[in-house]
Amino acid sequence: MITTSALPGFATLIISLLAAHVSAAAEAAQDQTAIRAFTVPTVPQKDLDDLRRRIAATRWPDKETVADDSQGVQLATMKALAAYWEKDYDWRKCEAKLKALPHFVTNIDGLDIHFIHVRSKNPNALPIIITHGWPGSIIEQLKIIGPLTNPVAYGGKAEDSFDVVIPSLPGYGYSGKPTKPGWNPVSIAKAWATLMQRLGYTKYVAQGGDWGDAISEVMALQQPPGLLGIHTNMAATVPADVSKALAMGGAPPAGLSPDEQHAWDQLDDFYKHGLGYAIEMNNRPQTLYGIVDSPVGLAAWMIDHDIRSYRMIARAFDGKPEGLTRDDVLDNVTLYWLTNTAISSAQLYWDTRHTLPPGGGFFDVRGIKIPVAISAFADEIYQAPKSWAEKAYPKLIYYSAHDKGTHFAAWEQPEPFVTDLRAAFKSLRSTDTKSANTSSTN
Repeated sequence: MITTSALPGFATLIISLLAAHVSAAAEAAQDQTAIRAFTVPTVPQKDLDDLRRRIAATRWPDKETVADDSQGVQLATMKALAAYWEKDYDWRKCEAKLKALPHFVTNIDGLDIHFIHVRSKNPNALPIIITHGWPGSIIEQLKIIGPLTNPVAYGGKAEDSFDVVIPSLPGYGYSGKPTKPGWNPVSIAKAWATLMQRLGYTKYVAQGGDWGDAISEVMALQQPPGLLGIHTNMAATVPADVSKALAMGGAPPAGLSPDEQHAWDQLDDFYKHGLGYAIEMNNRPQTLYGIVDSPVGLAAWMIDHDIRSYRMIARAFDGKPEGLTRDDVLDNVTLYWLTNTAISSAQLYWDTRHTLPPGGGFFDVRGIKIPVAISAFADEIYQAPKSWAEKAYPKLIYYSAHDKGTHFAAWEQPEPFVTDLRAAFKSLRSTDTKSANTSSTN
């Protein structure tokens, strides 16, 4: 029983407890949005042993009935990949490269977003957020971090320096896995702007290919405070008449230049023969249980993205590497396997189709008003012609066509990629891009 004389003291206790509870709740909320250090996990050896066991236990299909790759990933390629993966590949080397970099995580809209953040020693470095795609990951960008943040050590000039931010897409790598629909290029673009704001960057640029292009272009449409311009290596430049003809499976519009006809031929082939993976992930990503259970199934699914990058990868496992090595390819596939993100990454396709209003095709012109720079690699899904780029982007500040390079530009052709970024953003640099960030990422 509480006596009358005890009421003042009791009331003080209750108020104190309530204040402590409110303070704890506020602190917890603040912690969610804080920039927190992230340690790349050391994979238990039993998990690597299990991976090798599963590779060895693969039940193989019969050989394709044709002499080329028109039926898909060829049996000989997958057997060579599996043999190397099981017996010679060493994940610990990739793990060590990842651990050598500064990693962080912050919660945005209820989801933990993982990112690499490497600051240049140059205080006037230009901040850049670089976004990977599917079937990529942060592995794609590892080769360009050094040349961008420390250009002098790689033949550049100090004024070419960048502060580099490389996030893992939601459901990919070390980022959180969404538990409800809604993570699409529009919401991710907003999240990236929030991330750059939390890092203290008041002026920055964005770069991307594949989903990274879609997200960077949507950021350009949203025009968050501080975004100066974007660079893309898979530009969306297809004119409306060309897009319509492709959708109908008809003939190309009359009057195309040689470069435009080449782009048409690449797109026509991709839409007719290369979209199977995207159609399945657009519609039924949860059905892909096989690539969660079979590492060889996952690898085959991932390397069959587009015909020209597939052929480059196949040559690597045939002893003729160019651009990507066997270890490059398996570093990326193994990250997907160890993080169990085969299906959570595929859900980005479903979310984009089902949680956004109907829109144009992936390569259709979006109407971007801010500065845009383009690197057009010869063996991308299509090599964007300069004539289309000039019409698609009223503020096209840089265009460079390359006669070599596939879908994975930063990963496969890091030197020309870095050279392009240095040149592309030179006109957007100024001394006031210096970071104001005082978070734990310093």
